[in-house]
Amino acid sequence: MDAQVSKMKRLLRPIRLLILASALIVALAVSSSSGGRWAERALDPVRFAAARKPASGHVVIVEMDANSVVAISQWPWPRRTYATVIDRLAQAGAASIVFDIDFSSSASLDDDAAMAAAVARAGGRVVLPTFAQRAGAHDTTLIDSLPVPSLRRHAALASVNVAPDDDGIVRRMPFGTMTASTPRPTLAAFIGNRSGTADSSFRIAFGINPSTIPRLSFVDVRDGRFDPALIKGRDILIGATAIEMGDRYATPSWGVIPGVVIQALAAETLIRGMPRTGSSIPLLIVALVIGTVVLRSKRLRVGGLVAATGMATLFGIAVIMQVRYQYWTLLAPSLIIISITTLGRVGMHLAARFEHQRCTDEVTGLPNRTAMVQAAITSPYAVVVALFANLEQLLTVLGRAAERDLVLRLVERLRLSAGGVEVFRVSNRHFAFVLPADCGGDEMSTRLRAMLLQPIEVGGRRVDPAIHVGVEDELGHLADRLSGAAHAAEQAAEASAFWHHGSLDRALLEQKVSLMGDLDLAIATGQIEVHYQPKLSLAEDRITSVEALVRWRHPERGMIRPDLFIPLAEQADRIAPLTLFMLDQVTQDIAAWNAQGLMLSAAINVSARLVSDELFGEALRSVLTSGRIKASSLILEVTESATIHDPERAAHALRSYRDLGCSISMDDYGTGQSTLSYLQWLPLSELKIDRSFVQHAHLNHADGLMVRSTIDLAHGLGLKVVAEGIEDEGCLTFLRNAGCDMAQGYLISRPLPRAALEDFLRPVSAVA
Repeated sequence: MDAQVSKMKRLLRPIRLLILASALIVALAVSSSSGGRWAERALDPVRFAAARKPASGHVVIVEMDANSVVAISQWPWPRRTYATVIDRLAQAGAASIVFDIDFSSSASLDDDAAMAAAVARAGGRVVLPTFAQRAGAHDTTLIDSLPVPSLRRHAALASVNVAPDDDGIVRRMPFGTMTASTPRPTLAAFIGNRSGTADSSFRIAFGINPSTIPRLSFVDVRDGRFDPALIKGRDILIGATAIEMGDRYATPSWGVIPGVVIQALAAETLIRGMPRTGSSIPLLIVALVIGTVVLRSKRLRVGGLVAATGMATLFGIAVIMQVRYQYWTLLAPSLIIISITTLGRVGMHLAARFEHQRCTDEVTGLPNRTAMVQAAITSPYAVVVALFANLEQLLTVLGRAAERDLVLRLVERLRLSAGGVEVFRVSNRHFAFVLPADCGGDEMSTRLRAMLLQPIEVGGRRVDPAIHVGVEDELGHLADRLSGAAHAAEQAAEASAFWHHGSLDRALLEQKVSLMGDLDLAIATGQIEVHYQPKLSLAEDRITSVEALVRWRHPERGMIRPDLFIPLAEQADRIAPLTLFMLDQVTQDIAAWNAQGLMLSAAINVSARLVSDELFGEALRSVLTSGRIKASSLILEVTESATIHDPERAAHALRSYRDLGCSISMDDYGTGQSTLSYLQWLPLSELKIDRSFVQHAHLNHADGLMVRSTIDLAHGLGLKVVAEGIEDEGCLTFLRNAGCDMAQGYLISRPLPRAALEDFLRPVSAVA
């Protein structure tokens, strides 16, 4: 066994060196590539959580909130309203009055004049926004937008452009931008009184808690319902926070928040000091030293402790520099180096442990079949296998606890008989070793017989082992020769002989199934099923509509979840035939229900890729004009993402479908970046409020306020509202009281196959 352990160590030495070299190379490569940027972004929430702090209170947000939307019941708001607010804030002693609102188009002459006069009365304290926007959906030309001339005569101008990173998350804010060929500071730079070159940017300190920024409702300021002490000497930032007004962005720490809050956080960042970005080389050097110590540690626990302490120390240094000195340094490359070297150390430990377990018999600690095959012993050695034929019978008498002692006593006799060779336990009853082919078979057989057939004393009892030996000395792979020797030992046992020669042949077959091929077959052979989830009309208190949901019943794998195969269908360009199959089945079912007197409409989800697809559009129009069902019985559900990529083309396609009579529903409303103008532009019939807002609306005041305001907004635009994700009675009662039109969720019913749906509906229709 000592020889086997030594051999395993020799095998692991080059593996250790390879892991060490690979870990350092990969770490350095990742540190200097785009992967480092993504790793750094992943650390942002943790860094900001560790650097959590309150706002300074110097910036106050006057928010255009839901209460203000209700109180000022028109859009756009009259500019005389802004004039009143400017006067109120100026009289209260505001240091500056900064707007994050678009004033680039003219209103009525009287309203523009009233606001211009208020700006003049403020004595240079008013800051109005400038920004650049795309000329159109297909035109990337940027158009500069400035306030109308009458408003900017006595006002300062500042940029409000927010540029999310390529993953859609806002992390930085410019110091300034160029508009109308003039460099303009951003709102943050203006309020923070910091200068910088146009289009250079700084990192926003998202460790500042947005909830600690003082806020006043716009309508309260307009009506004078506020404490002037909250305004005096402070910078006032006016912008939209109502969800109906859009202007919301994703952030690393606080989820999706209004743009005006991001502007306030950026200003708070600069108020605390000028952010700086420093070199990461010192941290990289420290990380390399820590990684080297980890890889050279003899014990895994020691290496893990060094790695954890090192990472915590580097993280702490980075956070302290960030909080106290506004000094940002890249942390991810250093942590990546320590992580990779730690994984390398764990890998070496696991490799050694796995190799030991893989090559060792669990009961006796002897090297096993794997260890023998890895030894790669070749000619001129003969493979010998000793079969302990009555091992199980003896253990029945002696007990399992005696197995180790019994086997090791037998193995010791094998070693002595064969001249001290290493013995491998290649199976429960088979013990193998190798001998030179010219060692003399008759002499070896005699010596083994003399040693192995003597009684063995175990636990004070003498037992007689039944041993049969097989030999394979033909050329070939060791594993095959080992099987041949074992087979020869079995033949010796069958013949009641002690010694025998032989060999064994074998074959291996293997088969794999591709899910991609299965998906193609499923569409072609009808493994796809349609289930329906009922939607309850809250006014009529009965089921009037259903949502069609796709299911895949695989003949071998069972029911496959839609979230697994629908993305696959998208990638494999199979979403169109899958959707058309659904459309055909749904229209057949609607026709069958109509014939039974069940007057139901059905909603079907349409992928973003298909909304403006011409071939899909032709197929859909063919179905709608076929006369199979009334087009009004079909609802097409699309998500906001289906229209954002090419809004003009998507709106045109949806309008053509609506003109044929079907309804258009916006699914998952509230999770994207909807605006009032966006909703008015699209030919919608209904909104589906996402379950993330609905589930706790009856318990959470903020969620309830958003749901109520969305329902009021939709009804004001002539749209129905469907709430999804209803799972308890309290939520359903809230939706009834809020005036929601329809509800969908597990409380009402889970998705059902067609037959089960009909059984579910019959009692309801009978009562009706």
